[in-house]
Amino acid sequence: MLFSPTNISECVREWDDLEKGYQEMQDTHRLYKQKLEEVTKLQNSCSSAIARQRKKLKELTLSLKACKENQESKLSPKEKDSVAEIEESIKDKTNAFFEMEAFLPKKNGLYLNLVLGNINVTLLNKQAKVLDALFNFLLVWYYCTLTIRESILISNGSRIK
Repeated sequence: MLFSPTNISECVREWDDLEKGYQEMQDTHRLYKQKLEEVTKLQNSCSSAIARQRKKLKELTLSLKACKENQESKLSPKEKDSVAEIEESIKDKTNAFFEMEAFLPKKNGLYLNLVLGNINVTLLNKQAKVLDALFNFLLVWYYCTLTIRESILISNGSRIK
């Protein structure tokens, strides 16, 4: 303990300081909950907007494909260029959606729900994602190395199991 009051007035002053700190902490926590609620709403909004955009892009892709098949010989060079440009933009948007979804929470699979419950395990920043990818690589490398060593030992006549 850094400070130990020796009389009542010091204890009262210490209590007042604790009360002020507690009030600040409550305000900070209230702000945190408010921002967390805003983030959750934004995540849901982004997820639904991406889903709508994907659906519309899929419908547009099918329509373009049908139009191209029906009017292949009738299309002017300008129309062919615009169709190619639209198809390229659709591919770019699909990649952009994939990148956006990387930062949004995903539905957990059955196994993850059974083991952890309904918990958000999405990594939100790039540093955490890089670190996770590095650890996954190290795990794969380690198990591959063990498997290769085991194969070498077996081929050399070892009786390991």
